[in-house]
Amino acid sequence: MPYQVLARKWRPQRFEDMVGQEVILRMLTNALTQQRLHHAYLFTGTRGVGKTTLARILAKCFNCETGVTATPCGTCPTCQAIEGGQFMDLYEVDAASRTKVEDTRELLDNILYPPTQGRYKIYLIDEVHMLSNHSFNALLKTLEEPPAHVKFLLATTDPKRLPITILSRCLQFHLRRITPEQIAKHLQHICSTENISSEQPALEKLAKAADGSLRDALSLLDQAIAYGQGCITQEEVQTLLGCVAQEDLLPLLQALAQQKGNELFQALADLSERAPDFQSVLEELITLFHRLAIMQMVPTSTSGDDSLLALSQQFTPEDIQIYYQIALLGRRDLPLAPSPQQGFEMTVLRLLAFKPSAVSTEKTSPKPTVKPAPHPTPEIVNKVATHSSPAPAIVANTDWRDLLPKLELTGMAYALAANCTLVKLTEHNVELALSAHHEPMLNQKLKERIAEALSRHLDKTIQLDISLTAEELPTPAKLQQHEQKEQLAAAAKTIMQDPKVKQLVEMYDAAVEVSLIN
Repeated sequence: MPYQVLARKWRPQRFEDMVGQEVILRMLTNALTQQRLHHAYLFTGTRGVGKTTLARILAKCFNCETGVTATPCGTCPTCQAIEGGQFMDLYEVDAASRTKVEDTRELLDNILYPPTQGRYKIYLIDEVHMLSNHSFNALLKTLEEPPAHVKFLLATTDPKRLPITILSRCLQFHLRRITPEQIAKHLQHICSTENISSEQPALEKLAKAADGSLRDALSLLDQAIAYGQGCITQEEVQTLLGCVAQEDLLPLLQALAQQKGNELFQALADLSERAPDFQSVLEELITLFHRLAIMQMVPTSTSGDDSLLALSQQFTPEDIQIYYQIALLGRRDLPLAPSPQQGFEMTVLRLLAFKPSAVSTEKTSPKPTVKPAPHPTPEIVNKVATHSSPAPAIVANTDWRDLLPKLELTGMAYALAANCTLVKLTEHNVELALSAHHEPMLNQKLKERIAEALSRHLDKTIQLDISLTAEELPTPAKLQQHEQKEQLAAAAKTIMQDPKVKQLVEMYDAAVEVSLIN
């Protein structure tokens, strides 16, 4: 008997054989049990998740000789004929190869005639989005009001390309990608049934490489069985897939943590000798950064992985976050590189070149990136104050800036106070000055809030007066704004003097966005 590939041998024949898709299976089962049958079903989802398989099972549900049921017997001549592809009333069409309107009209020519073998005529159109606009128009009227003995089962990987008029006439079921855990469990069941020796980590690698497609997973399992001569091991699966184990990336991360360029390049050379799939390697690296970030936040989340736990302590949280982002961008840009190896190496070089600048030397306590502004120096006060401003206001303003944070004001009350200067402070009176262009901020309620804050802080009743002036005043808000501009200019100057930044600017004809500097 000729060998039958696993994807065909293990193709589900009943709803309960399907992997995943529990929600959709429940809806279909309930509808069939209650005899609530629709005339058109649309199954959508990525490749290999079971769209066509589910449609064929539904064809058996409609035509099983035991009656319309959610549990077709699988043994009657009709079920056997559908499984063997010999059922005369099942018209299975690949729309990718029959896109013309003439093909669609030919398909529908005999739709009015009753079925010859079963209860319903089933029109299963795979990749239905490939039909031409004329074909959709030819199908539309029949799809809306088909004869009672006709059921349409449509499948597509790209429902967005279907006309809304087609979508509105179908019951749509979206099949989700199958999780790696579900795929690995199913592969383990198949290996056990087929008496194939397998290692669980190897099956998990295959499940991850399948990227949500059970059909792809079964094809990979076939390859792994052939490669390992009936025995599936993790090492051979890694070689087959061109991927590396996370342990193989630890020397690279160790060199990165210690900022040792020579050791980093040696780790790169060791990886390149294996001619791996660099897309897969980069994905493993991203997964490692994810694990390290979790270990830093929740050290107890891992068990028995002391090497990774120790490594996580050699990076700051800021390091891991920026490395994760750089690696993600590197994966996105990998297809644009002249070669995958070059793209991967450039990504690793970026990891080495870029580090957050404002971080603490303590791994668990990073310094805040925004520092409180220092008190104004006489030079700053002189720059902000106008020549006509009275000298006492300038000197007093320094005291007002010291006093303002202690008042614990918030919102508009704080904004009003920050745009004032202190003119006079006596035993029970405080006089503030406010520039005339800020007059819209002034109202009695805010004035009372400031007076209450002063009274509370000074522990005595304070009478507050706020007078308007045409002068430009050196207020706390204005002084802080001026200092921030100077700090931003200094930071930009420092960054532009960095050799690595200069090199990037020259290489990519780039520019530094000063407004984004903290």
